[in-house]
Amino acid sequence: MVRILLADDHEIVRRGLKELLEEHVGWTVCAEAANGREAVELAVRTRPQVAVLDFSMPELNGLEATRRMRQEVPEIEVLIFTMHESEELIHEVLAAGARGYLLKSDATRQLIPAVESLSRHMPYFSGRVSAVVLDGYLKGRPAQPASLGAERLTSREREVVQLLAEGNSNKAIASRLDLSVKTVETHRASVMRKLELNSLADIVRFAVRNHIIQP
Repeated sequence: MVRILLADDHEIVRRGLKELLEEHVGWTVCAEAANGREAVELAVRTRPQVAVLDFSMPELNGLEATRRMRQEVPEIEVLIFTMHESEELIHEVLAAGARGYLLKSDATRQLIPAVESLSRHMPYFSGRVSAVVLDGYLKGRPAQPASLGAERLTSREREVVQLLAEGNSNKAIASRLDLSVKTVETHRASVMRKLELNSLADIVRFAVRNHIIQP
């Protein structure tokens, strides 16, 4: 039996993925999440073998959710499911601990082999993604994430950045994360100091540029 967690903020997408996956004998979708934070909580609670995560999710994106899942459930294998195929993003996903990267346009043909591969603890990249990585290697580009600014932030600070960039107030963030408003303000000030930012608009631009949110 292969137990799978699905995380995507679109219910209709989750429904389609679930139907596709459960056609495979011996596979079951044991949990579904609509955002990254819920996905991490469900991964800890249900301990699936494979997590299929949309990259662009509210509250906690797929990249940060992957980092936390790999910390909390080291045995889990993560497949990032996205419409984006930039080389930089692929390297960021790998650095976060995912071992699979699948384009949404390839899902119908490649989702089953991708999950099958990860369930055996083998990596999986769709052909187009492999071509992007190989092209970067052949051209001598460094195989590392370019968004080094984001790496200077703590996990909590990246979370606060995403929530701010999504339009949440300090008070709303405090309530959502079960923190005091003062603590949120401290995280916000720390982010701005570390990244030399001057305004909320700068935070939003940073979040878009570093794939913390999608434009």
